[in-house]
Amino acid sequence: MQWRGRRQSDNVEDRRGGGSLGGGGFRIPIGGGGRGGGISIGGLVLILGICWLTGINPLTLLSGGDIMGDGGSGYEQTAQRRAPADDEMSQFVRTILADTEDTWTRVFQKAGERYQAPTLVMFSGGTRSACGTASSATGPFYCPSDRKVYLDTGFFRELDQRFGASGDFAEAYVVAHEIGHHVQNLLGVLPKFNQARQRMSEVEANRMSVRVELQADCFAGVWGKYTQQEGILESGDLEEALNAAQQIGDDTLQKRSQGYVVPDSFNHGTSAQRVKWFKRGFDSGDIGSCDTFSGDV
Repeated sequence: MQWRGRRQSDNVEDRRGGGSLGGGGFRIPIGGGGRGGGISIGGLVLILGICWLTGINPLTLLSGGDIMGDGGSGYEQTAQRRAPADDEMSQFVRTILADTEDTWTRVFQKAGERYQAPTLVMFSGGTRSACGTASSATGPFYCPSDRKVYLDTGFFRELDQRFGASGDFAEAYVVAHEIGHHVQNLLGVLPKFNQARQRMSEVEANRMSVRVELQADCFAGVWGKYTQQEGILESGDLEEALNAAQQIGDDTLQKRSQGYVVPDSFNHGTSAQRVKWFKRGFDSGDIGSCDTFSGDV
């Protein structure tokens, strides 16, 4: 992936060097358990909510024709010890974040809307969020309450060494997946899910969580298509992302950690499902192809 020399986002908080704490949010799993012209964003979310309840596919409004609750307590900013602004990890994360901003700005503009970019927090060991405390054990996650993505950059090393998913595009996929949750938040998908799951059993909530996560994978694929159109992908990049999706499927993680799978505990989707929905978004480049809530996934 030709990421060097490209625009870098300023929407990054660098908290690397902070203390170790605990975590929550919409996350990439690392263990075995088991976002119509003339409408305001607020009005769009209301319409999307009505569409959800009436069975209309809300994604058609924008197609041109990692999970815990967002409530949290005790939010406080940790003291920041800033890593060098020009280190390679910072440059990479800021560049990928900028690419997601460009992608979703274009998608929202086509619908006559303005994309509200999130903040990405880089940390090491642990930090705090509006969804609670975060540690390296939780993996990357998105917190709807403060609209921030939290990334312990050591996860990229684990992605390579523990899961066998190496490559810069594999790492970029992780960031794009979490940004996908932010897009869902803007569209009203996450608020509706958080409300609905309070009335669901654990098994039902897990099944709906899978659909939410697979949609974030599809949104990441849409971002991937835009990067391809920009001409910055290299040979093997797509395979890196698909391999990453394969390696962090619920069934693959459970087989690796405990030797067997428990489908009712799946909350992110199987390896095959994650590959399928990332590739669907990538092949179409259309957010309208990412309706994971209708029919089988």
